[in-house]
Amino acid sequence: MGIEEIESPHRVAIPPTKPFLVSLGANLKETFFPDDPFKQFKNQPIGAQILLWLKYFIPFLEWAPRYTFNFFKADLVAGITIASLAVPQGISYANLATIPPIIGLYSSFVPPLIYAMLGSSRDLAVGTVAVVSLLISALLGKEVSPVEHPNEYVQLVFTATFFAGAFQASLGFLRLGVIVDFLSHAAIVGFMGGAATVVCLQQLKGIMGLVHFTHETDVVSVTRSLFSQIHQWRWQSVVLGCSFLFFLLLTRYLSKKKPIFFWINALAPLLSIILGSLLVYFTHAERHGVQVIGLLKKGLNPLSVSDLVFGPPHLPIAIKTGIIIGIIGLAEGVAVGRSFATLKNYHIDGNKEMIAFGMMNIVGSCTSCYLTAGPFSRTAVNFNAGCKTAVSNIVMAMSLMLTLLFLTPFFRYTPLAVLSSIIITAVIGLINYEEVIHLWKIDKFDFVVCVGAYIGVVFGSIETGLIVAITISLLRVLLVTARPRTSILGNIPNSTIYRSIDQYPTANRVPGALILQLEAPIYFANSNYVRERLSRWITDEEKRIKSSGLTSLQYIILDVSGVSSIDSSGISMLEEVNKSTEKRGLTLLLANPRSEVIKKLNVSKFIEAIGHERFYLTVGEAVTACNLKLHTCKANHVGAELDSTV
Repeated sequence: MGIEEIESPHRVAIPPTKPFLVSLGANLKETFFPDDPFKQFKNQPIGAQILLWLKYFIPFLEWAPRYTFNFFKADLVAGITIASLAVPQGISYANLATIPPIIGLYSSFVPPLIYAMLGSSRDLAVGTVAVVSLLISALLGKEVSPVEHPNEYVQLVFTATFFAGAFQASLGFLRLGVIVDFLSHAAIVGFMGGAATVVCLQQLKGIMGLVHFTHETDVVSVTRSLFSQIHQWRWQSVVLGCSFLFFLLLTRYLSKKKPIFFWINALAPLLSIILGSLLVYFTHAERHGVQVIGLLKKGLNPLSVSDLVFGPPHLPIAIKTGIIIGIIGLAEGVAVGRSFATLKNYHIDGNKEMIAFGMMNIVGSCTSCYLTAGPFSRTAVNFNAGCKTAVSNIVMAMSLMLTLLFLTPFFRYTPLAVLSSIIITAVIGLINYEEVIHLWKIDKFDFVVCVGAYIGVVFGSIETGLIVAITISLLRVLLVTARPRTSILGNIPNSTIYRSIDQYPTANRVPGALILQLEAPIYFANSNYVRERLSRWITDEEKRIKSSGLTSLQYIILDVSGVSSIDSSGISMLEEVNKSTEKRGLTLLLANPRSEVIKKLNVSKFIEAIGHERFYLTVGEAVTACNLKLHTCKANHVGAELDSTV
């Protein structure tokens, strides 16, 4: 009795073929709309659909009717708290981006209002970001000197912000957020850590009181620029900067050890600016080498639509910078929003976040703002201050409005050394060495991605680090798909379960059969490797059996439950494997093929060529059929020997 005579108790079903357009539509829907956002619009009248559309694109309309006074009290406290952080960070990060400090304050007024209307996170606090500020300075500063051509440089910053917003919004509208996913967690940890290191090194200019400093971001150039000007170091600035740096780091440390000190840590940056300004004012330290911000003009954001430049010669660098800072802003903002949403057990829509980020940056670029995102430090303060909704962003924006209208002259004597200490304290947490150690323990390849991105930023440039991070991440994707894992399965004792013998050493091999599991889709990029790997497994198994004198190998069972899809190259590979096994006197069986796979094998006539009886619903059923055949052959062989003896 041949294997083809042993019918599987559960025949493998071949699903009906769908029309091409129906299948294509289903695939596109699953790719771009996995959350099925249009489900709520079905069977609704036109008026209700319009209202649902408005609520979908403007989440504020969804939760505003349920807003309570208790929520407002919590949001009021949180909003004022993050405003106290937004003022010093806005001024500091603008200084890092080499733009007028007032633009940093402008950027914490208009964008938060837009995000409060369009964003889906209750906890995200909108504001400028240190890493993005450094990127802007590093990328645009090479094209236009912020010192020699300050107006042209600011116009370029606004234009890059516009393109960043347009890019972010288009990703959200086109549901292409998957592009941001190519920046893996390990790559982001390494890139952010490297950028934070560079930011800290760049702040030594302010701490040391230097006037001229390199625009390069690599550690070698920064170190050379720093120590080549030792004779220009200002001890007054060094003492002032180091004192406030110690104070800020101390409050940060205490807040981690004792949550009750959270408020001190949140207010420490603003307190540093007030104390530093008073100290400079009463001691006239600006006359003794301590650099200060200077006069900031009062008033709300002026329109900057006319400052957007869409012509040569700087259009290419504006687009390039916009895309880069747009991706970094999205990667950090969406990740931060999701992290805090998890803590409160609610969900944020990544595509809505992209639209919200994009729109607030488009509007921001037209109202004298540069790129804003969702910085972790400000969001953490917002969360710990007890915010309930995005109204905390509105409160922060109103606080900034009052600051812009009445309080900007008071920042005239703010020392740059204090701003540098604020920046260092804010970004030093991005150097997450504990996460790097964690990556080393979990996944060595992720560790390589992380360290590669870090080294690329610190010893190369921001662009180099970003390229290294994306390249290594893509390389990993290619390696995983082009070199899929295969494993030998064995039977778990006293069960019908079959698992990898590497994972379960107690699993028993099946006499006369080799069970191999394929763990990835089979397509043109990996079909040759899979064929060669299967051949090597079979050869090794035959050698093992021959050396140990066990039952000869007769069956190859492929567990294809992990093969979610297959293309024509993969089908050709299976045909070649079948011919190869037949030449060796072996029979190829397939267990648990997926719907997409079995349909293509049927259309290609592969099932017809080898026989439907060689397909089994489970590995257990395939093994049962093999054992029955082996026992039948053995019984026939014994019977033949007895007949010959008689």
